[in-house]
Amino acid sequence: MTAPIPRDIPDLPAVPGMPALLASPVPATAVVAPYRRPAAAVYRLLVALTAAAAVTADLFLGSPIRVLTYFTIQSNILLALVMIATARRAWTARRPLSPLVTGAALLYITITGLVYHLILAHASSPFAMTGGTLTGWQAVTNQVLHTVTPIAAVLDWLLLTAPGRLHLRMAATWLLYPMTYLAVYLARGELILPGTPGRYLYTFLDVEHHGYKSVLGNALLLGLAFYALSVLLVALDHARPNPIRHRAKTGFRLQPPVG
Repeated sequence: MTAPIPRDIPDLPAVPGMPALLASPVPATAVVAPYRRPAAAVYRLLVALTAAAAVTADLFLGSPIRVLTYFTIQSNILLALVMIATARRAWTARRPLSPLVTGAALLYITITGLVYHLILAHASSPFAMTGGTLTGWQAVTNQVLHTVTPIAAVLDWLLLTAPGRLHLRMAATWLLYPMTYLAVYLARGELILPGTPGRYLYTFLDVEHHGYKSVLGNALLLGLAFYALSVLLVALDHARPNPIRHRAKTGFRLQPPVG
């Protein structure tokens, strides 16, 4: 025998609705499969080796302590280290280096090239370096550190780096290093006896000839120019096209219809 079917079936509890999907904190770069970029890795390694070779040659040609004091040398050392790190990541298909670091290296090496060609090496500039014409290996390393590596860094940014990674909030952070460099530079000058050759490395920051008022004024103008350059790099980074679009492999290919 079967149990009698009840006349009144109790109400069943309502089925709860599907919960709303929450926004995932995982960045898109963690979802998209990474891919190797051997050409970019080789280019960046060559740039790093070029900068390192020029810096090493300058260390042998002059006083190492004085050579390492130059902003040019420091910016090229930073560029070489960043290029090595980004080359390794491109070769091993790892996530890109932080744009805060790569943007800083790009800004500092760009400053090196612009200040040299527009102020120090320009004949009409009141702060042109007139200490004599460089010859031999010094002339070669001078051009490499002030012209070749800045151009190579800009080309890497424009042709081998995804756009839209630099942000305006980084601009103020990037200026911390030039400000620190200025403070150490002026403190170094105070520790060296007046009249000593090489007491101040840059003519526009020579306190002995121009005084603190003029030097600090020049530093302020340069600081404003550096910040404007930072903002320009960020704006261009968001406006330029993407040179490294990559189509992810889906595992199958669509075939045209037969017949």
